[in-house]
Amino acid sequence: MNFTRRQLGFGLGSIAFAGLAARLIAQAPVAGMNEVTGYGPLVPDPDNLIDLPKGFDYRVISRLGNIMDDGFLVPNAADGMGAIDLGKGKIALVRNHELSVDEYGSGPFTGNVPQDILTYDRMADDKSRPLPGGTTTLIYDMKTGRREAEWLSLSGTIRNCSGGITPWGSWLSCEENVTRAGNGVGKDHGYIFEVSPRTRGLVDPVPLKDMGRFNHEAACVDPRTGIAYLTEDRGDGLLYRFLPNQKGEFAKGGRLEALAFVETGITDSRNWAEAQVSKGRQYKVRWIPLTDPESPYDDLRKQGAAKGAALFARGEGIFWGKGELFFACTNGGAAKYGQIFRYVPSVNEGASGETDAPGLIDLHMESTNPAFYNYGDNLAIMPNGHLLVCEDQYTDISANHLRGVNGKGETYMVARSKVQTEFAGGCFSPDGSTLFVNLYEPAMTLAIKGPWGRVSG
Repeated sequence: MNFTRRQLGFGLGSIAFAGLAARLIAQAPVAGMNEVTGYGPLVPDPDNLIDLPKGFDYRVISRLGNIMDDGFLVPNAADGMGAIDLGKGKIALVRNHELSVDEYGSGPFTGNVPQDILTYDRMADDKSRPLPGGTTTLIYDMKTGRREAEWLSLSGTIRNCSGGITPWGSWLSCEENVTRAGNGVGKDHGYIFEVSPRTRGLVDPVPLKDMGRFNHEAACVDPRTGIAYLTEDRGDGLLYRFLPNQKGEFAKGGRLEALAFVETGITDSRNWAEAQVSKGRQYKVRWIPLTDPESPYDDLRKQGAAKGAALFARGEGIFWGKGELFFACTNGGAAKYGQIFRYVPSVNEGASGETDAPGLIDLHMESTNPAFYNYGDNLAIMPNGHLLVCEDQYTDISANHLRGVNGKGETYMVARSKVQTEFAGGCFSPDGSTLFVNLYEPAMTLAIKGPWGRVSG
């Protein structure tokens, strides 16, 4: 199948880039932990925000507290983000804001909030106040390199962590919170919401309940099948897939399943107590049906594990490549510095004949050295075909990094933050010239330009 840029969704510059990604990552052997040259050493930033390699530069295009076109403020906690091609050189950046119920002051609202605002939920003790979580949408003009418009696009949710682009050009925003109605809020939480960047203003906040109520992190969608793959940010989380009743229409329901290994005795990919999963091997998988996806007791992962589903260590960023996906497990591995897995769906994914040609999963990288890779979170595919991973560690080391990961599982530095916060939401423009990425707190969105296609190692 030939993909258009919008169908690819992940912002590679061309189909050639997508093919390069497949060749470099899918076919290359997996090696041990090692650091390579990449784009070269980082150059100190005179403004003391982020260090980049020579030939790269950044521009801050949005900041916490900026007044948006709708009069609301840019919220804090800028997390997952997707770049959607609107055509004619315009890019829509849909950006999550991971705000909890008690962080109203860091949200978009000040003063009186219109009562007719489209919002999913409000404070239980003050119905005039929508919950502060949600998304903002920013329109970026590639020709001028400027922000053209910005508005609040989803309101009334909790801890919108990451999400994913759909092949039809929308953003799936995921709640990493399972608060039940009556606990300071009016409705249950823990859902996915779909946000169209073509809606100027707030979208109708419809929870996609069949996609499961759990500690969501991120999502990606296979353009061929329309199946969504979902990560769960728990130490004993699962990898899920959602098979929609109608392709491209998640709101019309479907069924939720969890990944399990076909091979007997492999139920734990975390490699904490013992190394059940090894690099350099592909493992056949099966998918376990789950019942009651709304999970009133937040026990979907326990239900799945009891049926043989595999455990993953804090599944976070997930990203669709070409015929395959990659996802990060933040504290997976014997040293607990993080893992990256690759999944290649069956040619009969979700259909009859799948058991005869099952999907395959492999451990692409497991960190043994925090200096090379530490707590990988959001990830994307770069124009050079490698993975770009946002670090998310809050230890006594003050600097988080953007890391490149090549087809051998080797890493290199792409950027270093000079403030104690995480990088999040990395995504590329369709022409591959610009990386858009967030600094989590205080919230900033950056546009980084440079020779992304040229790399050593």
